[in-house]
Amino acid sequence: MPAAIMIVVLLVLPLLLMFRYSLNSFVPGQFMVESLTIANYQMAFTDPYYRKVLLETILMAGLVTGACIILGLPLAQFLSRTSARWKSILLFFVITPLFIGNAVRSAGWMIAFGQQGLVNELSIFVGIIDAPVDIMFTPVAVFIGLVSVNLPFVALTIQSVLDGIDRSAEQAALSLGATKLTTWYLVTLPQARPGVIAASVLSFILAINAYATPVLLGGPSFRMMAPVLADEILQQNNWPVGAALALLMISITVLLTLMISLRISKSR
Repeated sequence: MPAAIMIVVLLVLPLLLMFRYSLNSFVPGQFMVESLTIANYQMAFTDPYYRKVLLETILMAGLVTGACIILGLPLAQFLSRTSARWKSILLFFVITPLFIGNAVRSAGWMIAFGQQGLVNELSIFVGIIDAPVDIMFTPVAVFIGLVSVNLPFVALTIQSVLDGIDRSAEQAALSLGATKLTTWYLVTLPQARPGVIAASVLSFILAINAYATPVLLGGPSFRMMAPVLADEILQQNNWPVGAALALLMISITVLLTLMISLRISKSR
């Protein structure tokens, strides 16, 4: 009962208040005007700026999730199949970045992406480029930053599922002449599918709601939805539109989670 009360007080009531705010009207120079209008939701879908930011946010979240799955699968496989002696050491290096705040991590990327940063200097040294290129405040910088944030979560999620897989099926496939790659693709991967799906959902949710990384690495040149709705509330004092955008992002996140959860339950 106390838990239910806490959920109502800390989650349901704020969401209801936010929904009420989203139905109000915005008048410059005022906090908000009490009304009942869906104009703020219409603006979120019809205004070219908001629509562009929303589509770019969803696209970025999808690309980041795809990259994390591609990189996280072999990393998780390696962690799962490593002996216990070395696994703890490898897990330490995977988990350590999680203790570093996104703002601090993004600040490190800002130094690396600078005109005289490590990325440019190394690229010039190996002959990839002849002169420094602008990486900061581009979608590429945001993409790399978000992948670095989400990859440990994805790898650890998949690894926890791989650890619980019975290896007898893999050994049977190998004994029948299947290659390691075929065994992994036809035997291991299907059993790890729930973990892959769960990791995809987690990565997409983290990416679509990211704030610090897009602000610091994207700057004014590349905007994502979380910084935009924060600006609407904190800079423009436009609480109705900010509330509508926030509820839209929450709805997308919840809908995706429900769809994936249903997909996982059907795959079992």
